[in-house]
Amino acid sequence: MAERRKRFLKTLSGRFLILTVIFVMLAEVLIFVPSIARFRADFMLTRLKQAQIAALTQLAAEDMVSPELETELLANAEVYNVVLRRDEVRQLVLSSPVPGEIYETFDLRMAGPVELIRDAFRVLFDPQNRIIRVIGYPVQEAGTLIEVTMETRPLREAMLDYGLRILILSALISIVTALLLFLAVQRLLVMPIRRVVHHMKTYAEAPEDARRVIEPNADVEELRSAEEALQSMQMQLTGALRQKERLAQLGGAVAKISHDLRNILTTAQLFADRLEGSADPVVARSAPKLIGSISRAVSLCESTLAFGKAEEPPPQLRRLNLAQLVGEVAEGEGLGAESLITCLIEVPTGLIIRADGEQLFRVLSNLIRNARQAIEPSGQPGTIEVSAGEDESEWWIKVGDTGPGLPPKAREHLFAAFQGGARKGGTGLGLAIAAELVRGHGGRLDLVRSDAEGTEFAIHLPKETTDPAA
Repeated sequence: MAERRKRFLKTLSGRFLILTVIFVMLAEVLIFVPSIARFRADFMLTRLKQAQIAALTQLAAEDMVSPELETELLANAEVYNVVLRRDEVRQLVLSSPVPGEIYETFDLRMAGPVELIRDAFRVLFDPQNRIIRVIGYPVQEAGTLIEVTMETRPLREAMLDYGLRILILSALISIVTALLLFLAVQRLLVMPIRRVVHHMKTYAEAPEDARRVIEPNADVEELRSAEEALQSMQMQLTGALRQKERLAQLGGAVAKISHDLRNILTTAQLFADRLEGSADPVVARSAPKLIGSISRAVSLCESTLAFGKAEEPPPQLRRLNLAQLVGEVAEGEGLGAESLITCLIEVPTGLIIRADGEQLFRVLSNLIRNARQAIEPSGQPGTIEVSAGEDESEWWIKVGDTGPGLPPKAREHLFAAFQGGARKGGTGLGLAIAAELVRGHGGRLDLVRSDAEGTEFAIHLPKETTDPAA
């Protein structure tokens, strides 16, 4: 039972219920303080009125009231004596023996709210019976002043009875108000929140099931905004999981194809090796290029298998002539003298860089191929320019073209696999692999510009390396 109560107090409903009771009781206390002061003042004013009636009775009888009747009049008014000032004359109208000295005098004619509250609580917390003098104005202009002497015990008992009734009523109001607010919070806040939590748990069991995405229907605007945000997040996550599943299936298929293709190309490479010994000078001259192309195809298949495992082999850094490598890439892409697309290679002949030749070949091949494929659909001559240089900290290689530029959608996810395709029908995998290979060198691949005048990429390779082979 205690454990359940403790758990309830930790819930939103339990804490709201307790806070409601506390705040309502606080409000009732703030109401109680002036009301008890007002009750005391009204009590004493009532005694003044009753004393005034008794005094007027005495005055009307012209001193013919017997001592027994005078005592009865004072007893009914619950006072010991009555002083009435009329026509500038102060007159003791009714009197009886006072059981003690007057403890304090209270003048209700000039008392302010603070003074009334202070005096009320002094009486409330003083258990001793005191004799006090009370001064006030007579009613119906029956004089200029009326003064009575009375005990504080009846006043304190009446105040305690009144305060107890007020506190009981406050408690009942607090309980009813808290219960109503508790039910309202349950209906307006707790139940919608529990519904959201239930949807989150249900969605977590099968996030790829679009039927479990929450449908916003809360009436409270803040809760509806939370449901809409949750719906958007769930839809994005479901889409990402579906894409991940498709990519996993595609990766498995590509791995199988690459595995079989690698075996086929290895066989073709064995036959191509025999062509080097051909008597035909044209065949003998073309054989090294054919062998090189097949070797790169085999390497590409192996790299694809590595990419399917989400890991790219670390680069084997070697010193290489960049101009020679760029020439091989341009020739491999069919950018010869007879091509409509001119390839301008502005790379210093003696520029030696430190990189993985095969991986850098793949990066440059990707960039040049994309540039060629951007220009070819126009059917007009174009230019691809490859330039390079170095400074104290890095080597840089720039690949630019005179194509139409990349579409805005492609620029948003340019280096993301299957999202940043630079041309219609492209997968975007080439740039993703190229960026990953450059990062493996400790460098970066940047898009310098892409507008109506063309596109330009820049490769930055650092000269400093922690690779022990270098």
